[in-house]
Amino acid sequence: MESISARNWPVGKTSSDPSSGDAGAHLSPMVDVSQWLEAMPQYSAVLSFENDQINVLNANERFAAAFSRQQELTGANPTTSSEWIERVRQFVQSNRICDSFELRRDGKLGPEYFMCTLGRLPADANHPELYLLTATDRTNERTIEKNLRRELLSDGLTALPNRTGFGEEIDDRIANTVWPDNAQFGIIAIDLSRFSRVNESLGPMAGDELLITVAKRLKSSLRQGDVLARIGGNDFAIFARLNNGLSDALHIVQRIKEALSSPIRLSDLQIRVDCAIGCALSTNLSDDPDDIVRKAQAAVKIAKRSGKVEIYRNGVLKEAQRRFSIESRLRDALAQGGLSLAYQPLIHLQTGEITGFEALARWDDEELGHVSPVEFIAVAEESGLITPLGRWAAYEAAQTLSRWDAKFGQPMPVGVNVNLSPIQMARDDVASMFEEALRYSGIAGHRLTAEVTESAIIADPDKARKLLFALKDLHMPIAMDDFGTGFSNLASLHSLPIDILKIDRSFVSSMLEDRDKAVIVRTILSLAESLNLKVTAEGIETQELAHALQQMGCWQGQGYHFAKAMTEQDAFDYWRARWNFETV
Repeated sequence: MESISARNWPVGKTSSDPSSGDAGAHLSPMVDVSQWLEAMPQYSAVLSFENDQINVLNANERFAAAFSRQQELTGANPTTSSEWIERVRQFVQSNRICDSFELRRDGKLGPEYFMCTLGRLPADANHPELYLLTATDRTNERTIEKNLRRELLSDGLTALPNRTGFGEEIDDRIANTVWPDNAQFGIIAIDLSRFSRVNESLGPMAGDELLITVAKRLKSSLRQGDVLARIGGNDFAIFARLNNGLSDALHIVQRIKEALSSPIRLSDLQIRVDCAIGCALSTNLSDDPDDIVRKAQAAVKIAKRSGKVEIYRNGVLKEAQRRFSIESRLRDALAQGGLSLAYQPLIHLQTGEITGFEALARWDDEELGHVSPVEFIAVAEESGLITPLGRWAAYEAAQTLSRWDAKFGQPMPVGVNVNLSPIQMARDDVASMFEEALRYSGIAGHRLTAEVTESAIIADPDKARKLLFALKDLHMPIAMDDFGTGFSNLASLHSLPIDILKIDRSFVSSMLEDRDKAVIVRTILSLAESLNLKVTAEGIETQELAHALQQMGCWQGQGYHFAKAMTEQDAFDYWRARWNFETV
């Protein structure tokens, strides 16, 4: 067969006369209306409106099966019947050409949904106006949508509402529940302690089993109308209606504690579940539920530190928001070199010479301004940023000594003390960190002193012992900071490679006015002498204190009486001036 190009396809000339289909046109009498309706894929029917009644003149079999004429028009299902008939009546009496609406009705297997459309058919003197009703079954689509929505709003593990679903449940309860006068609602946030240890030790399957069991127990402690949700990995929350304010919330907390009091069996182990609980109460029903949830989460963070149930108080959320801002900005500052080290001199109390400096982190942020070390170090420990912060401080302190040596022309007879956080000691390879810092800077290990706290040693004595001996292999001196505030026993102190005890400022600063503290200082000095340890006194702010400690035989001191912490250049100039003076 010879093919013909589309470009050369013969085209016939069209007529300018209108084709059939003008206003007076009707369906060909060769095709009956019922045949047209049967050919339509939708549920279809032709309706008339006479004497304020809706009549079904013709319909296909699909329509007859889904919308039984007898059932609908006789009112066997009056709710559904009246709904679609009323919509048709409104359409007839309007001037609209077409309309659509969704119809929901109860079927044998549950709710059924139909998308209905209405349109006007042509009319003339011999034919009254008729109406075409079509309906498309959307039950499957709505069921899929419902299932997807349920998945989006619920936790797949516990089947509880998730964070988003929790918010919708709260909105629904507030809007559709009859509340007595002066009623309020509360949010109780629950954080499972040490949950990560279960995952690490027993595996994620055991962790999932623990969460499911906890969810069941928490659910058993609820009252009617309360809502339980899993809003995070190991975080749960309860929405509670409070007719009696805080007393109702505390009653629920007590029920929660009782529900979690007995151990949970996982494999062959009995796991005791500890949790931190924080509560936030609304002032009235118009309060934003999301805001109350955030306040409860802020309270539970405090509960994790205090070990007690915490009730949100004004200002806590602002504190939490500031901690979040500090964490975010601190992360950027560590990446971009936004922090600096200040150096406070350590003074030999018998000779007055500078024996070294303590390195102290300082931070001035463009948005936050000056941030106190007490504030940003606490946030760093909470967020895990203490590890990069500690590494930066160790490297920077070692490099500072290297730069000072270059200015002086030879190694200076001073060292720098670097503080170690207990969290950094637990999480980081501290020995390798110091080894790298010394190697990169080219300074000897005896010039970098590691300051550790009693709490770091008590938390994990075996790990702390290995670390301290590893530091001694680098020839680094080790100082125990804040000595006297912890619970170290003499046996462990004697067995550890400690070189220096630093008496906490809380004992030193008021020892002249408080006889008991003076006795404590003398006892520490006597203990150190018997163990062949050196002692540094912190917080020396007056000449009288310095003289008294000198008379007691204290080796070294630091405090505002001698100098505040200063920049790297100022610290070098301060040492150089004192060194020149002392060697003349």
